[in-house]
Amino acid sequence: MLKVEHLTKIYEGGVVGLEDVSFEVPDQQFLAVIGLSGSGKSTLLRCINRLIEPTEGRITWDGVDITAASQEEMRRIRRKIGMVFQHFNLVHRSKVMTNVLAGRLGYVNPLASLVNRFPKSDIEKAKATLDRVGIMDKAEARADELSGGQQQRVGIARAMMQDPEMVLADEPVASLDPVLADSIMSYLVDINKNDNVTVLCSLHFLDLVHRYADFVIALNDGKLMFEGTPAEITDEKFKEIYGQEAERLG
Repeated sequence: MLKVEHLTKIYEGGVVGLEDVSFEVPDQQFLAVIGLSGSGKSTLLRCINRLIEPTEGRITWDGVDITAASQEEMRRIRRKIGMVFQHFNLVHRSKVMTNVLAGRLGYVNPLASLVNRFPKSDIEKAKATLDRVGIMDKAEARADELSGGQQQRVGIARAMMQDPEMVLADEPVASLDPVLADSIMSYLVDINKNDNVTVLCSLHFLDLVHRYADFVIALNDGKLMFEGTPAEITDEKFKEIYGQEAERLG
C-alpha cells in the first residue's frame, strides 16, 4: 500500500506544486493521474521517489516512511521503484543494451558498472526483457537511432530490469502518436497485470484512462480535485478538472 498524506511542495519563489494532497494506492493497482500541464502530476510522481523533496506531508510505502528515509535508505527503496519518463531519459550515444542494463545499477558493484561489466544473468535478463517489449533486434543499435516509440520501449525495459514493485510513468505517451500510445500503454498494463506491479501513470487523454486505469486521481493547480473510477468522471467533474472550455474526448 502506498499512502500519500497531506503532501505539499512549494518551489523557490513561492510557486505551489502540490497543496495538501492525500490518497492511497493499493498494491497492484493501475492508477492514472490526470490534469492539465502544470497541475502537479510530475511533481507528485517525483516526490514519491524523492527526485523532488516534498515541503510538507508524508509518503509511506508498505509501512516505510519514504519522506523520512536517509539517502542510503532511498537507494535501496529506489531499486524497487521503476521510473518511465516522457522524454525517455536515455543515454543517446550508448547502445540499447547498455541503456537497459542501467536498470541493474542498484544491484551491481559500482566499480563494475563503471566499466559496463554486468553478470551474465543480467545480460540474459536484458535480452529477455527487450524481447518482451518487441525490440530485441535493436539491442546493439544506438539509442538515438530509434524512433520515439522504440525509445520508450527501451525506457520501459530499463524499468523492468529493476524487478520493480512499483512503476512511476510520467507522461509516458505524451510525445507519441495515438497508435504508439496504445502500444506503450499495453506494455505498462502487462507489467501491472502479469508481474503484479503497482503502476502510477500520469496521462492527458481520458480515453486512455478509461481503457487502462483501475482508478483515477485528478489534480488542478496542485490540489486533489477527484479520486474514483474512470466511470465516475462525469461531465461536470471533467469541467472542474480541466476547465469549462475543455472538450471531452473519450
